[in-house]
Parts: sequence; structure tokens; C-alpha cells
Amino acid sequence: MRLKLFFASVAMLTSVILFAADNPEKGPYESIPAQPTATGNNIEVLEFFWYGCPHCYSLEPYLEKWQTSKADDVQLRRVPAILGKNWIPHAKAYFTAEKLGVVDKIHRPLFDAIHKEKQKIIDEKSLRDFFAKMGVDADEFSRIYESSEISEKIQEAFILGQQYQITGVPAIIVNGKYRTSTSMAGSNANLIEVINHLTDKERKPVSG
Repeated sequence: MRLKLFFASVAMLTSVILFAADNPEKGPYESIPAQPTATGNNIEVLEFFWYGCPHCYSLEPYLEKWQTSKADDVQLRRVPAILGKNWIPHAKAYFTAEKLGVVDKIHRPLFDAIHKEKQKIIDEKSLRDFFAKMGVDADEFSRIYESSEISEKIQEAFILGQQYQITGVPAIIVNGKYRTSTSMAGSNANLIEVINHLTDKERKPVSG
């Protein structure tokens, strides 16, 4: 019953999806009600993304470069957004890769396959075939993909997106306190500068 209600809720969101890059906001970022983070004492940079999103794909090289130069006390945490029922297979694929310890092997290549190579990878079968091409045992992929653990992660990701009021991707949350995006910052390069500004802001002690 919980899963039926969950999928019904996801279906209701489909009609109101907005890509962040097509919905400019005022200012490079906005303060939001603080939420708990999952990175301990590190400053959390949370990215909501979808493999089917061209804006997320264009941001990926900037995030990859940023990760090589970011401060040691800053941690990137990726969460697949679920703003429609058809986003669920890609979200399950990411969590499956995470569970199998092959995110580094799968993440960028899956983006490339969908956007650069124009492959139609949209369901379990096509994802299973892709993972197998990348050296992942197909049966092991299916076992994890269909597990209750992955279903729970999907529900958690959906709830997290609601808590942060995510209506488009890519969306960035810094330390549970600030929300920004490419459209708010003006460009992918500017977005990285905003992320660095906000992480510096979190690092500085509050005066007074």
C-alpha cells in the first residue's frame, strides 16, 4: 500500500515538472529552512539530478572539475531527483550502482550514452544491458535493482526532494541551508562560484 501511494504521489508531480534552466529565479541563491545533512562534520553539497536531463549533463564536467579542487571539508552528495514516474528507473540505476560500488564506472558513461550517443536507456532491460556492457553481472544488477533496499532509497529520495521543494534539475543544496541552480547563478561556471561562496560562508564562524 505504501508503494502504491508513493507512485501515485510521483504521478501527480509529472504535470508540474520544471527544468531549472528554463525557469530563471531572482538572485544566485536563496536561503531555505535548514534541513539535517548526511555528511557529518563536512559541508554538504547536495546535487539533485536526473540522467535524462540535458542541463544536468552539461553541468557534470563542471562538477567533476570542481571535485578535484574543492576543500577537504566539503563533500558532494548526489541524489537522483524523482519528479515523475518515468524518472524512477534512472534513480534506481544510480542507487544500484552505489550499492554495487560502481558509481565511478557507471555515472558519467550513462550520461554520455543517453545524451552524446543518443541511446534509449529508459527501463530496467536497457539499464541492465548497459550495466552488463560496463562489466557488471546482469543477474546481480537485477537482484539489487529490484530489492526492497533500493525501493526504500527511492522513497527517501522522493521525500528529500519534497523537503527541499525541488521542482527542477539540476538543483544544488549547500549544507541544508541554501538552494541554487544553473539558472539562478546564470551559468554552470557561475554556479560553481556560488557553491564555493556558500561553502566558504558555512565555514566562517558566525560573529556576535
